[in-house]
Amino acid sequence: MYAYDEIDRTLVNERVSEFRDQVKRRLSGELTEDEFKSLRLMNGVYLQLHAYMLRIAIPYGTLSSPQLRKLAHVARRYDRGYGHFTTRQNIQYNWIKLAELPDALEDLASVGIHGMQTSGNCIRNITTDQWAGVAPGEVEDPRIWAEILRQYSTMHPEFSFLPRKFKIAITASDHDRAAIKIHDIGLRILKNAKGETGFEVLVGGGLGRTPFIAKTIKPFVSHRDILSYVEAILRVYNQYGRRDNIYKARIKILVHELGIEKFAQEVEDEWLQMRDGILALDEAVVADIRSRFTYPDYQKLSDDPEELRKAKASDPRFAMWLGNSVAPHRESGYSIVTLSLKPVGAPPGDATAEQMDAIADLADKYSFGEIRVGHEQNLALPNVAKKDLPALWRALDKIGVATPNVNLVTDIIACPGLDYCSLANARSIPIAQELTRRFANPELAALIGKLHINISGCINACGHHHVGHIGILGVEKNNEEFYQITIGGRADEHAEMGTLIGPAVPFAEVADVIEDIVEAYLALRARPDETFVETVKRLGVTPFKERVYATR
Repeated sequence: MYAYDEIDRTLVNERVSEFRDQVKRRLSGELTEDEFKSLRLMNGVYLQLHAYMLRIAIPYGTLSSPQLRKLAHVARRYDRGYGHFTTRQNIQYNWIKLAELPDALEDLASVGIHGMQTSGNCIRNITTDQWAGVAPGEVEDPRIWAEILRQYSTMHPEFSFLPRKFKIAITASDHDRAAIKIHDIGLRILKNAKGETGFEVLVGGGLGRTPFIAKTIKPFVSHRDILSYVEAILRVYNQYGRRDNIYKARIKILVHELGIEKFAQEVEDEWLQMRDGILALDEAVVADIRSRFTYPDYQKLSDDPEELRKAKASDPRFAMWLGNSVAPHRESGYSIVTLSLKPVGAPPGDATAEQMDAIADLADKYSFGEIRVGHEQNLALPNVAKKDLPALWRALDKIGVATPNVNLVTDIIACPGLDYCSLANARSIPIAQELTRRFANPELAALIGKLHINISGCINACGHHHVGHIGILGVEKNNEEFYQITIGGRADEHAEMGTLIGPAVPFAEVADVIEDIVEAYLALRARPDETFVETVKRLGVTPFKERVYATR
């Protein structure tokens, strides 16, 4: 966990005070909605279909138990008793009254949480691997660098009004759980041939109307130079990025139009003029940030405790959860536990106030008071002793977050869609709910294996449908909801866009189509352990298209 200092606390409290005055002026009519819009957006406040929505940042996905309890308090006191965790390690509240927003933000500020830069044309919440700091084989804890970038970018005067929103993600593991290739800047921590630690820098990723996979512009940048190099990228974007067309304003369009070689050269030229300036990181500064992260006092524990062996042998449900939701930890005797927020028939990513309170209590008891938020809209307890896994599972099962479906067909990523969002063309949540019912049988899900379904209610792609193993995009046709289906996408270290299989299908047929695709996969895979994306890669989309449209 990172210990915030007085500067952070002062900044957050002052921002709440400023926003309270802005809300007061909006309610009195002194500010029009147009005048208020830019002010509220910089505090994470959107105007949705039915009400204002408040988006709160969870920097690099790390929460303390007091912070999670405060999120539960806000859900209970100001909203309708729940919050929605997003793909960018944020939480959203959909029903907060405008007059009460400053009070909610003040309550959150008391534990160091805020909504700054969760919207607007600025550098958004810096995200990273939800297993950061505990994953085996990790080069180093990427949260240290996410925190350095957070401090650098918060309220940055030059980059508060970029051509468009800007997203940065960091990973330090071979397997990318942070989806860095679909971000404006993706940073991969690695070691070069000399054994020095630094960053591979990727630029120009993004989804939405014009999706692109990020490209590497610098294979290795040292720790010392990472801030200056990131600023060089931002300066080039700020200078050349389109401001006359919102659909062509993202950095991915600039990279595409200039070409990666030309863009990289522009960045290099800018960087060489500034690399030895004030942004060159002194080791003492990095050491200070590093020292503010505290780590658990791990004990020497058995990696095969008797309690775990007995529970695994005697309870098939526990054994299934253990095999699905529990991952290896860097420390012997400990595990990483993923808490599924995808129960059958429920909206993906939602957690009630009661669940959040209970999880905070369980984090105190079993995970040194720490909780993580993942890109896949699930939570995790990162430091659980293996001997405690049976007791923890029973407690998680009671509150409904022990569904053993992590990375399986019902672990669906979905945006709020037309149920909430004023930009959406179609509903996402009912599609996800129906699919979880269709594939609720855990034996069937296990047979299918690793399969990610992503659903977006519009082309803005908040559900990341482009990179779903199966992607579902809602579109509007003659005032009716239709859905385009893509297959073969992925968001990991081998990221690529899915391929459209054919014409859009109406709302009532989407679940049937997905069943057809899955049945085709089970019939076509070369061996039981060939994953869905491997089968699509080998065969292409034609066999799936033929299966789906044969009777339609």
